[in-house]
Amino acid sequence: MLGQMQNWPLLVSRFLSHASAAHGHREIVTKLVEGGTHRCTWHDIERRSKQLAQALNRLGCKPGDRIATLAWNGHRHLEVWYGTSGSERVCHTLNPRLFVDQLIYIINHAEDSVLLFDTTFAPLVEKLSPHLPTVKHYIALCPRAHVPDIKVPGGVLCYEDMIAAENGDYTWPSFDENTASSLCYTSGTTGNPKGVLYSHRSTVLHTYGACMADTMGMTASSVILPVVPMFHANAWAIPYGAAAVGCKLVFNGPHFDAATLQQLIIDEGVTFTAAVPTVWLAMLQHLEATGTGLGNLQTVTIGGSAAPRIMIDTFQTKYGIKVGHAWGMTETSPLGTIGTLTPEILAMNKEVQLDAQCKQGRRIFGVDLKITGPDGKALPHDGIAFGNLKVRGPWVVARYFKGEGGDILDAEGWFDSGDVATMDPHGFLHITDRAKDVIKSGGEWISSIDIENAALAHPAVQEAAVIGVVHPKWDERPLLIIILKAGMSATKQNILDVVAPQVAKWWLPDDVAFVDELPHGATGKLNKMELRKQFANHVLSVS
Repeated sequence: MLGQMQNWPLLVSRFLSHASAAHGHREIVTKLVEGGTHRCTWHDIERRSKQLAQALNRLGCKPGDRIATLAWNGHRHLEVWYGTSGSERVCHTLNPRLFVDQLIYIINHAEDSVLLFDTTFAPLVEKLSPHLPTVKHYIALCPRAHVPDIKVPGGVLCYEDMIAAENGDYTWPSFDENTASSLCYTSGTTGNPKGVLYSHRSTVLHTYGACMADTMGMTASSVILPVVPMFHANAWAIPYGAAAVGCKLVFNGPHFDAATLQQLIIDEGVTFTAAVPTVWLAMLQHLEATGTGLGNLQTVTIGGSAAPRIMIDTFQTKYGIKVGHAWGMTETSPLGTIGTLTPEILAMNKEVQLDAQCKQGRRIFGVDLKITGPDGKALPHDGIAFGNLKVRGPWVVARYFKGEGGDILDAEGWFDSGDVATMDPHGFLHITDRAKDVIKSGGEWISSIDIENAALAHPAVQEAAVIGVVHPKWDERPLLIIILKAGMSATKQNILDVVAPQVAKWWLPDDVAFVDELPHGATGKLNKMELRKQFANHVLSVS
């Protein structure tokens, strides 16, 4: 027997229609690439998104066409998100931090037909254009006065002129909810990037999950600043969730410095924000240097990599800002877990609560998790057993775009995340390493992430990385690599004295190296493959 309820497809355009109809006056604020601050409303965003859909029709774009963006977070990029997906095209967000060769491969593999770009990336677009046979139209996301003078096939079209030429009298089409909505490529350090093709259904379900009170808790009263870029795993669903609840949205554009972010947070009354740890480490240094605060900010969500315990504690103790971890990946849309504390944890002391907050959180409804050993069998959730983290659910990838990589699910539909993790009895996930970065010493695994976070408790340490280095007795041992804060000093023994009480004795690094900078990938994560190359000849003593 089937239910007898109304059935309409779960489409991304419905978020925007709802925001415009129910919260049309709510502000969208953008720090523009061309300078100044732009203010509009959800009603304006829907109207202009419909105008873009009309403009794409005029260019001859068909349903299913991939429409690429090279853009920062801003109102125009938001319009492109909705105007493309809502009109049955596929919004393909490109990460401008990738190498040129990677971008050429990705654009050609996706067969993008249109490339919309912020003027920041005009030189990059000019460099890419001779190698992009499928791209027929290049559109600068700016007014006519700021259109860059670059050479691309067909010349550069002006976004604002295109929008102005359309009347916005457009009805969002209805189609199968399993239709592709957007495309994002992984940014792995080995092999070619692989495309993850999201559907309207998966995106809508993921947004419901993101908005839940126990997840990000977005409401109409929220004022959200997604520092995480819209080209990085869907900006963690925030541009969709903000429309779903009709809240004020604040975009920092190309500005990622702590001073600008702080000013935006204070001036716009931001209550919730999300970014990778490096952004918040820089913010803490700025706050300490200036003796200032963050206005009405209540919650910081951190993902991409683990946040140091000292940072979480400082935000909460000194500034009264709740910090929550999240875990996910491009392949999971991206949310898989969130660090909301349970009643059992909240009933315990502060140190136990911090222990939980330093983990990546509990799975949200719609995501199944398990950890498995080398034999593929599930491991206990005792907080001790390390295993390969596997995931499945309605917003988890089933196959890569165009079938790259072949079958990526096991017989039971599990996707191997590539992370090594533990699960504790309270359901908290703790990522200890990427499988390719795990340190195995004397047959036992060592968590590089735990050691890195322990080192960051030293007041002179700005950033830390741990890699495995060849050892004649134990196969490999951990090497701790440190960047010191400007004007501060520390010795190897100083660092190890801070680390030692926080980790198992046999995890203690055999050596500490001090460097001026650490290599990072396109999404801000440490590039440990490059570090292993740099320290390939580092010699450890036998002990």
